[in-house]
Amino acid sequence: MAWRGQLSKNLKELRILLCQSSPSSSSTRTFIEKNYKDLKTLNPKLPILIRECNGVEPQLWARYDFGVERGFRLEGLSEAQISKALEELGKVGASLKG
Repeated sequence: MAWRGQLSKNLKELRILLCQSSPSSSSTRTFIEKNYKDLKTLNPKLPILIRECNGVEPQLWARYDFGVERGFRLEGLSEAQISKALEELGKVGASLKG
């Protein structure tokens, strides 16, 4: 998973939106609990924003250069699928650079 260390080179900001209690956000909450520390350690200067709001649909958003943003809806996805979505957002950032 070397791509995790490249996120700060390809993204300007990472935002995760989720509900603190809804079942649709349970995989997202677990993903954050298991992966936040590793992601932040590998990308110390990348802003990783966790936004909790009651009733919100879980989403993953990446902001790139020039304010370009891309996102994924995470409802119904497993932790592995959320990780894959994050990897795809990193690849989009790499493709926008060159």
